Amino acid sequence: MIEGARILVTGATGQVAFPIARWLAGANQVWGAATLRDDEARQRLVAAGIEPVGMDLDAGDVTNLPEDVDYVLHFAFTRGGGDEFDRAMRVNGEGTGLVLEKCRKAEAALVVSSAAIYSPNPDPMHAHAEDGELGRAFAPWSPTSPVTKVAEEAVARFAARAFDLPVTIARLNTVYGGPGLLPSIHIRQLQAGQEIVLPSDPNNHSPIHSDDMCAQVEALLGAASVPATIVNWAGDEVVSAQDWCAQAGQILGVEPRIAIRTGPGVPPSNIADVSRRKAITGPCKVAFADGLARLIDEYHRG
Repeated sequence: MIEGARILVTGATGQVAFPIARWLAGANQVWGAATLRDDEARQRLVAAGIEPVGMDLDAGDVTNLPEDVDYVLHFAFTRGGGDEFDRAMRVNGEGTGLVLEKCRKAEAALVVSSAAIYSPNPDPMHAHAEDGELGRAFAPWSPTSPVTKVAEEAVARFAARAFDLPVTIARLNTVYGGPGLLPSIHIRQLQAGQEIVLPSDPNNHSPIHSDDMCAQVEALLGAASVPATIVNWAGDEVVSAQDWCAQAGQILGVEPRIAIRTGPGVPPSNIADVSRRKAITGPCKVAFADGLARLIDEYHRG
């Protein structure tokens, strides 16, 4: 575990970044950067031992970010609608460059990209490797994400070379462990008796628990390099959305209602080849069935 370091975490109020920032704050000085438009978000960071820092990547304002940090974890991004490509490119592409330029003296940076950048493959068991085809996917939940995450990676790769800043670019797969992430969204739909819409049968993922992400941060930062290291950040198990809905339904005594609806460019599955990540971090420690049961106990009972 990293101890005694100065760490900047951007997007620190988000569902994915907050648990990691909170965990790091137990043994380090951590700044949590976000837009912080309301006091509740700021106080949540403070209560977790994180020093809040305001930034506005849409406006290109990183003035308040600390420069003298040991590590940068860049999670901040925007999910844009179909009419927001220009803004999403500013935030996800240019914003990444501004953050890394500001913190270019850091020992290493972890830039969190997305598995959404991989082009769809008709085989639901296809595992995307880091050198796979990019850029032809369509994400209904965020049309701007696939293309602007490619832009983010290009900027991060340039920044590594331009600033001689060791960088790891981690392509994040499906995360679970918190109440606002995809498995929890499906569980809430299940509990409400709503139809759960999936793009294929099976709709496979490589889900990773927030606890495993915390445990793997140090190794991923240690793997940072110039040129940048590219790695899939995903769990070791292949689990379909149908499977986790069935498991959750069994625990809660509810029968899932699942509908299959696809569309042009929508990936049928989201599986990652995790060979490179395993070589860096070792295996995950949270078995999916155990993590899902814990998630339900913590957030979905009562």
